[in-house]
Amino acid sequence: MKEQGVVENAGTSEEIIYKIDIPANRHDLLCLESLSVGLLIFLNELDIPRYTAILPNTGPQKIVMTEQCLKIRGHIVAAVLRDITFTKDSYDSFIDLQDKLHQNIGRKRSLVSIGTHDLDTIKGPFLYDAKSPADISFIPLNQDKEYTGEGIMNLYANHAQLKQYLHIIKDSPVYPIITDSNGIVLSLPPIINGDHSKITLDTKNVLIECTATDLTKAKIALDTIVCAFSQYCKQKYTVETVEIVYPDKRVFHYPDLKYRIEEIDCKKAMDYIGVKQTPEEVADLLSRMSLKTFVKANNKLDVEIPPTRHDVIHACDIYEDIAIAYGYNNIKKTIPYLSTIAEEFPLNKLSDHLRIELACSGFTEALTFSLCSREDISDKLGHKLENIPAVHISNPKTSEFQVARTTLLPGLLKTLAANKKMPLPHKLFEVSDVVLKDDTVEVGARNNRHLCVVYCNKSDGFETIHGLLDRILQVLEVPWSSNKDENGYYLRAADDPTFFPHRCAEIVCYNKVIGKMGILHPDVLSKFDLSMPCSVLEIDIEPFL
Repeated sequence: MKEQGVVENAGTSEEIIYKIDIPANRHDLLCLESLSVGLLIFLNELDIPRYTAILPNTGPQKIVMTEQCLKIRGHIVAAVLRDITFTKDSYDSFIDLQDKLHQNIGRKRSLVSIGTHDLDTIKGPFLYDAKSPADISFIPLNQDKEYTGEGIMNLYANHAQLKQYLHIIKDSPVYPIITDSNGIVLSLPPIINGDHSKITLDTKNVLIECTATDLTKAKIALDTIVCAFSQYCKQKYTVETVEIVYPDKRVFHYPDLKYRIEEIDCKKAMDYIGVKQTPEEVADLLSRMSLKTFVKANNKLDVEIPPTRHDVIHACDIYEDIAIAYGYNNIKKTIPYLSTIAEEFPLNKLSDHLRIELACSGFTEALTFSLCSREDISDKLGHKLENIPAVHISNPKTSEFQVARTTLLPGLLKTLAANKKMPLPHKLFEVSDVVLKDDTVEVGARNNRHLCVVYCNKSDGFETIHGLLDRILQVLEVPWSSNKDENGYYLRAADDPTFFPHRCAEIVCYNKVIGKMGILHPDVLSKFDLSMPCSVLEIDIEPFL
């Protein structure tokens, strides 16, 4: 993300525009208000603000949730900015910050969507509900007539900005909706706010609500907005809480605006960064980064993490801030006291050697997708899915990417089908990983490096594949074993529905089956939309390490 500001030179009308890159984790710097506060604190021209969530004497505003809303967007957080004063610039910045949060932490409103309302035009308590699209009717923002939920979908179907968010709720039987005690619609999240409660330059009290599928990200978005713009409130850096009542009668108050203390070891931090600073100097550096720090005994520091700094999760995040405040360019360059020599990963080295040998044999390398459909590894190859140790994708985007491949063959056959116009013979290979379910390892699955070769011509060309296998194993210095010696390799007949009957062999090396070779069955060819005979070789190359 980028922020920009304009500075005029004294005595001239020339403008200097600064474009500042904001890292993805610093949501607190996405508007000019918070950026300027951060710079002033860094320059020791402003004390670190203390953000406070207050409970009004008359009681907090209340939002009551229904069970219906849990079906589509199950969380809501809210806050009130009381007695706020907007200018044209601060109003534009307020809207711009919402858009930026929608795009990054909100993942284009799918995780979090933010609504802002003029509190003086509506009356609490508010209701967060979900209704059938036909039962929803209100005037959307900047429109002059009412639309139903379906009408709003049609209205914004071609809208430059809003059309990208319609899919989030369009196919749902119910749409989320927020109303006040008089039935006035505040918003239809995550699409559009109501026109009745829109904020203007004259707005004095702002209700901010964030509906979400991810509660943590909703809290971060809310804290970021209220901390940035509470400086415009009559009582600076204060925010009114809002009471949220869940359907199970649980009650929460937002925003949290929680501060927490992290203890770090100054010496450890200096060793990591590679500089020499006293605990007092480190405390000053962190305080300039808006992390108020106190020196304790034995080189220990207590660092106070404010609600603006949700990016500080671990001690290493604090070390990073020390290095930033110190200045990366100020860290003295040194020669490492330990010299090492890099070495290629053995499996990758072996793979590269085999790729060169296969290319020299006249075969062309293909790189295919690691994910495929369930049919690709089962029905199309003549196997039953339940007998295959496949890793399934829990929520596949398309039917083409449902499982991790257990063999390289489907990808190469699809490549052949897409290149049938190329002159024969077709000679392809791939050396890549397959993924197999394995309950003996921690993550429940493991990678295996396979080599797969396909030869396609007017005749099956089995002798070509057989000769290539002999060449590969000759390069790997594995001898042929006619007496089935455990130090060599040999072939033995196999029955596999993927291959033509009596035209399939298992490859046994070091007394272990490392793969198969043979002529593909006509049914397999037809299911992959191929008409020419194909011979195939696929082996596991990891036993050769």
